[in-house]
Amino acid sequence: MTKEIPVDLGALARWMDGEELGSGPLEDVTLLGGGTQNILLRFTRNGRPYVLRRPPPHLRKNSNETMRREARMLAALARSDVPHPGLIAACPEEDVIGAAFYLMEPVDGFNPTVALPELHGNDPAIRHRMGLSLVEGIAALGAIDYEKAGLDGFGKPDNYLKRQVARWQGQLESYREFPSWPGPQRIPGVAKVAKWLEDNRPSTFQPGIIHGDYHLANVMYRHDGPELAAIVDWELTTIGDPLLDLGWLLATWPQGDGPAAGAVGVRPWDGFPSADELVAHYRPRTSRDMGNIEWYGVLACYKLGIILEGTHARACEGKAPKETGDKLHASTVGLFERALRWIG
Repeated sequence: MTKEIPVDLGALARWMDGEELGSGPLEDVTLLGGGTQNILLRFTRNGRPYVLRRPPPHLRKNSNETMRREARMLAALARSDVPHPGLIAACPEEDVIGAAFYLMEPVDGFNPTVALPELHGNDPAIRHRMGLSLVEGIAALGAIDYEKAGLDGFGKPDNYLKRQVARWQGQLESYREFPSWPGPQRIPGVAKVAKWLEDNRPSTFQPGIIHGDYHLANVMYRHDGPELAAIVDWELTTIGDPLLDLGWLLATWPQGDGPAAGAVGVRPWDGFPSADELVAHYRPRTSRDMGNIEWYGVLACYKLGIILEGTHARACEGKAPKETGDKLHASTVGLFERALRWIG
């Protein structure tokens, strides 16, 4: 293992030998960026390209299980209509390179929050279609029968919606372990939003696969047009209510009520569909009841805001950069302000 390449390439090559994935040295080894703490390593062997994904060097409590879940999900999506990185092989064991990992096909595409290619940047009609194809990705994901796809037991769909507010209230309270964190009183309307969610929760839902963190930063588009090349970063995937993925998109989408919270930055923006157009495009592509879609947007604001506040709490204690903590706290405030506007 080297400082530049945080993977034991020799151990990886020996494991690949056992999986009959080529022979000889690993060549053109390159670390890929992407704004994630997880490690992405691209290389070739016998002329075939691979991308390895593994947890960060300093493992979190659930890092290895997250890798195993991601690989299981990608395997389940094979031959589906959902654009995703193709799984080549997975190693659930931790003793090969020090963590669970998997190999996938490289994605030929770009992330729009990094930069738009000339084709997409110069044509508002293409950008409009990019927004619609984004909706089609989660509509296709939510339409999969998760049990037939071999994902029975992958999540806990029973009482999924009923558990949400208490689950994230508990997460917010857990930040009190950082004494320098000023507490939830700095978040506008946190109790009001929680009460509204409890009072207006849909009585039933149809379980399905959710991505869990669906927005423009977690997809890649084709270079030759506006269609999705792949949905990426499956760390939070589970079985729940797929309408929450649409709610997540609405929570992070630039709208007339203020800037997008969650730093979804794409330039130029003109041409992209409105939030109402996203909902209208999703509607005929699902059998689910869309009558309470605003509730899912508010829940997404609540959940994402609390997740982001965790970094602020750690920053208050000196365990994360202050600039990052301040920025994410501002996003949390923006998300709750948006939720408050929505509930009136």
